Amino acid sequence: MRNATSFDWLISALPGAASVRDLAAGQALFRQGDEAVAIFGVERGRVRLVRHTVDDRRIVLHTARPGELFAEAALFSRQHHCDAVADAASRIRVFPKPILAAAFRTDPDLSQRFMAILARQVMTLRSRLEQRAIRSARERVLQHIALAADPERRAFRIEGTLMDLAAEIGLTHEALYRTLARLEKEGAIARTGDGIVLLKRTGV
Repeated sequence: MRNATSFDWLISALPGAASVRDLAAGQALFRQGDEAVAIFGVERGRVRLVRHTVDDRRIVLHTARPGELFAEAALFSRQHHCDAVADAASRIRVFPKPILAAAFRTDPDLSQRFMAILARQVMTLRSRLEQRAIRSARERVLQHIALAADPERRAFRIEGTLMDLAAEIGLTHEALYRTLARLEKEGAIARTGDGIVLLKRTGV
């Protein structure tokens, strides 16, 4: 089920404009260099935005989850600058660029709401850059868990594989495995079936 507070406002503002596309796990929605003709929203599943470096390293730029729009930069670009690949079976809403652009030109409230989403994404991006600037793998992992965890339960649910998580925070999967094992041995975290719980305050 789609989050009712997500992009329903956009669907309501543009009735009939957004088509639906279903993706199997591992299926690409678009590839880097493809023509940018729409922006997208996740109704269910997960979509990872991935870029490959010149040495063929995989960098996860963002993971779009249910209720989130993604690829908004397509409105201002002719081509996509990364791959979008379903991390699980997913249902995607497709919002064509020409319809969106026309609506934003004529509806200031709609365009302002969209700008607010972009502003929040800038803040999220800054947080991720701060994480990647942390040189210590231990402190980087703790920071990521602390920011992503439920504030009351201090529990963080891992979506996808540990290899996916490693790519998202800019570590090799070997470094992530070693770091998690060290933190568990220290008593800083506990591993559950599908996540991680912070057991004690660590200064993060």
